[in-house]
Amino acid sequence: MFVKNARQRLTQAVIVCVALVFAGVASAQTVEPGTGKPILTITGKIAGGDSGTSVQFDREALEALGMVTVETKTPWYDHVVKFEGVPLDKLMEKVGAKGDKVVAVALNDYSSEIPIEDFAKYKTILALKRDGQYMPVRDKGPLFVIYPYDSQPELKSHKFYSRSVWQVTRLEVK
Repeated sequence: MFVKNARQRLTQAVIVCVALVFAGVASAQTVEPGTGKPILTITGKIAGGDSGTSVQFDREALEALGMVTVETKTPWYDHVVKFEGVPLDKLMEKVGAKGDKVVAVALNDYSSEIPIEDFAKYKTILALKRDGQYMPVRDKGPLFVIYPYDSQPELKSHKFYSRSVWQVTRLEVK
């Protein structure tokens, strides 16, 4: 009788573990759709992840993930700029990213490969606002990969500036 109960408990434990794993995958994929036009598509090695998997976000859905502020000087503006956006590590967690790098692709097809480890290490954001205003396409919007350049001397280099893609429309997890 003890063996039967132990076997039943083990079976139940396995079922619970499998259910928790699937619940985690499901929650990683769940993105509440907004009502606006999508401004970002994420593809590649994400939850649910065959090559045809993608997740789209409109501005409302991105903002719902939680915005943070980065104030920093950049090579593109002659003053300290206040950027507001979504932490990229949080965004990658939300879509269940399984890769080690992201290719950020701009509206004009310019792209740059960014190590995913940068996102948490440097607190990199996908900015939607600059100095309190949504960024228009004609001035680096609607989305701009921003590092807090003033936070560490190593960030003030071509290596990180070249990863700072503006007019981002797509992120490909590799």
